[in-house]
Amino acid sequence: MDNYNQNPEQKARDIIDRKLKDSGWTVQSRDSIDWSVSSGIAVKEYWTEAGPADYVLFVDREPVGIIEAKREEEGHRLTVVEEQSAEYASSKLKYLNNDALPFIYESNGKLTRFTDQRDPKPRSRPVFSFHRPETFRAELKKDSSLRERLFLIPELKVGGLRDCQIMAINNLEKSFKENHPRALVQMATGSGKTYTAITFIYRLLKYAYAKKILFLVDTRNLGEQAEQEFMAYTPNDENRKFTELYNVQRLRSNYIASDSQVCISTIQRMYSILKDEELDEESETENPAEKEWQPKEPLPVVYNENIPIEEFDFIVIDECHRSIYNLWQQVLDYFDCFLIGLTATPDKRTFGFFNENVVSEYGHEEAVADGVNVAYDVYTIETENTKNGAELKAEQFVAKREKLSRRKRWEQLDEEYAYTGKKLDRDVVNPSQIRNVIRTFRNKLPEIFPGREEVPKTLVFAKTDSHADDIIQMIREEFGEGNAFCKKVTYKVEEDPKSVLSQFRNDYNPRIAVTVDMIATGTDVKPLECLLFMRDVKSRNYFEQMKGRGTRIMNYDDLKKVTPSAVSAKTHFVVVDAVGVTKSLKTDSRPLEYKKGTALKELLGAVTFGSQNEELYVSLAARLARLNKQISDDERETFAEISGGKDINTAIRDLFSAYNPDIIDAKAAGIKHQEPQITDDEAQSQAQQELIDTARSTFNGKLNDYIENVRRVHEQIMDTVNIDSVTRAEWDKDAVLKADELIIDFKEYLEANKDEVTALSIFYNQPYQRRDVTFTMIKELLNKLKMEKPQFSPLRVWQAYEQLEKVNGNSPKSELTALVSLIRRVTEIDPILTAYDQTVNRNFQEWVFGKQAGTLKFNEGQMDWLRMIRDHVVKSIHMDMDDLDYTPFDAMGGRAKMYQLFGDGMNGIINELNEALAA
Repeated sequence: MDNYNQNPEQKARDIIDRKLKDSGWTVQSRDSIDWSVSSGIAVKEYWTEAGPADYVLFVDREPVGIIEAKREEEGHRLTVVEEQSAEYASSKLKYLNNDALPFIYESNGKLTRFTDQRDPKPRSRPVFSFHRPETFRAELKKDSSLRERLFLIPELKVGGLRDCQIMAINNLEKSFKENHPRALVQMATGSGKTYTAITFIYRLLKYAYAKKILFLVDTRNLGEQAEQEFMAYTPNDENRKFTELYNVQRLRSNYIASDSQVCISTIQRMYSILKDEELDEESETENPAEKEWQPKEPLPVVYNENIPIEEFDFIVIDECHRSIYNLWQQVLDYFDCFLIGLTATPDKRTFGFFNENVVSEYGHEEAVADGVNVAYDVYTIETENTKNGAELKAEQFVAKREKLSRRKRWEQLDEEYAYTGKKLDRDVVNPSQIRNVIRTFRNKLPEIFPGREEVPKTLVFAKTDSHADDIIQMIREEFGEGNAFCKKVTYKVEEDPKSVLSQFRNDYNPRIAVTVDMIATGTDVKPLECLLFMRDVKSRNYFEQMKGRGTRIMNYDDLKKVTPSAVSAKTHFVVVDAVGVTKSLKTDSRPLEYKKGTALKELLGAVTFGSQNEELYVSLAARLARLNKQISDDERETFAEISGGKDINTAIRDLFSAYNPDIIDAKAAGIKHQEPQITDDEAQSQAQQELIDTARSTFNGKLNDYIENVRRVHEQIMDTVNIDSVTRAEWDKDAVLKADELIIDFKEYLEANKDEVTALSIFYNQPYQRRDVTFTMIKELLNKLKMEKPQFSPLRVWQAYEQLEKVNGNSPKSELTALVSLIRRVTEIDPILTAYDQTVNRNFQEWVFGKQAGTLKFNEGQMDWLRMIRDHVVKSIHMDMDDLDYTPFDAMGGRAKMYQLFGDGMNGIINELNEALAA
């Protein structure tokens, strides 16, 4: 062993040897080849016509590739030696009449590059390690390489696809053919990102014969949702569902089925598989990007023979803007495959990670313009205590409430206690503040959603679980409703969150859901029309994701099933801002390295997820040591029970030991004694890793929750003294500006189409003939609006007018009558926007009074019939003689009855009413 790693070249080759063995190769010298040992043999210094190759790879005794080895210091020169490698690969091997070898590596042990000479334009790429012999055996049985097979993908059949989806798929497949290793698909929330992904995954499997594709998510919730979409997907060139054609496996354990063609997994689980560790399932409930703490060094992923680097041909990364950087990037760097990112909200890191190869840019504004998303307005509720906080005087008696048990006790304050709005619902609870926000929201609903008989589906974002419980109780009380009306939707809720979500999505109740963590991370609730923010958000991307919950479109029939008083399809949603979230400074969500103020929750999460850094372990040990002095004996017993028998003192000691040089040295000496063949450095590394694993094995989701709750000030101060007051409750000024812009654009659209659309032509050019405007004409214009400008939904434009000026009458329930009123307002027939039923009623009264004042007097039977005509015009714009054959006239005797009542003057009455009521 004296000559072990004596020079840099030999050191690099030792690492290469080890990596080859890990990947299933047997390394042999050319003078002592034994073909019976393995089907995959790497022969050192095998002679070629161009000289000895560092390694020649044989599979079943046939040469398939070469490795050119370089010293570690020459990592920057690996691409320079590609020509030399290619020359070895194209040369004849001694004793063999071989063709050129297809697989070429350059490696210094730490960095490895790989070229597949079968590719259309062979290009080297970095790989984590070497491919396995059985992979090369399988590849060589195929007629072409994956990158060549990508050119077999036919033209996309566009039936059933949106324009934005067609663009994304076509550009992505073009990117594949140009051999771009990474591509970014940016598509607005609700525009069908997952459907788009399943479509191109189907095409990769069917036409490019991709072996296996990983659909990577960062929460279990997203994985379950993706699985449902795969199960529901039917290709437009097939009658069978996707899951009848291909095996889809959502990973619930560390087992990856060999016959699965699509795997759905969280990035947390994939990391645990690579590390060959059991996953704490609690870690899949929230996305890692929300953890503030991240280490200075990336996670130490090592080669795992059970899941080789070539396991997947493609990885599709959902919500790729958040959980693939720093800590988790090594999971992606491990695999030799194409990476495709899906997101609605990329930031600078996202663009950088995907090499600025953006194959689709389809933002929220474009989605709104295309009718794929709905827009939103902001309504602001501001209270005195939210803005300025409050003060409790010394010697005042206050209630203190335990956060977990919610038991209360009374205590006299020793000194003044002042709190800011940011401390509300964390250290201090002011029921009056919560009540004033909820009460104002309730009272202003007729202004925010005119004409509604029930509360629109509303999602409330709370700060903590305790805050969520307070909000739920207050909502039920202020709205005078029961438990079913308002429920919590969060990972920690007692009731199954999926069943609550299903109720929220599909049933009448709950009308209001309160969440801390769940729906903000990618859950589809289409009927959602209102988001009430009672927590601030610092991350720009996270805020966009939260708003994205409201952008989904929903047709009238489906919306009416859960919100019966809805009068149209979903036209927009409203952000009710009760904490200044729309005005607060936002930053790109970027995990922080350790600093003194990092929350204990983040330190616990970092250790649990496998982060390794001395500052982290020492900091957590110090925090737990402080905690140990504050908690009771009963709480220490609970700690030991949840941790599986390890008491808090041992947990602290293990954390300190993980980076204690003396303990590491002592453990390394023991390892070296048992395994004398390993180096001192390897013994030290192994010793420290074992100590780290021992320390982190203590922590899991349940224990972390317990520590986080028990370490907090056990109690919150209940401020029942400072009664809050509302200082503002109004549409945000930006909402008013948007309303003004919408009306201007609507007017311009009508003006531009006045010669093309019959109804508009009459209103603009022949207003005296508006008695001839029919239901069909208005319907034609409405359909044109829906096709070309869905943002000009009449009820949406009506609400915009309500924000800017006084409106006569309630918000109409019919889009058709709303459209007539809007045209009358735009063409200045009406000086202010007036509900069409009011216009018709006013004109009817004037016409009747005029008739009654003359010689013609109507009897009661005639008046009943005239009122029926009036009501028909309110709904249908116009009255034709043929209408007498239908409801409600037919039930009253139809044409014959009207002739009986009005005689030969029947036609004249109908014509007069059409003209008078349209005046």
